[in-house]
Amino acid sequence: MPEKSISYNKLWKLLIDKGMNKGDLKRLSGISTTSIAKMAKGQNLQLDVLLKVCKVLNCKVEEIIETVDIDLRDPKQHNQNIERSQNWGDKH
Repeated sequence: MPEKSISYNKLWKLLIDKGMNKGDLKRLSGISTTSIAKMAKGQNLQLDVLLKVCKVLNCKVEEIIETVDIDLRDPKQHNQNIERSQNWGDKH
């Protein structure tokens, strides 16, 4: 059975739609660089951090995160999810 992982791809798309980048999000929301890095790696965050992001973006939590199935036996699939998030940060 596949494992569940957090994906912040919705957040990255929303930032693009609003003409923002990770630095803007950090500055406006007051969240830490560590929190931004965790999101880029698809790691868990405390709900209060996500709520700060939602407040700045005027959205609901389900508009910035989702759960995705990953097969931990397939390192390529897991690494692609991480690389996708990290590459977005390099471009914006």
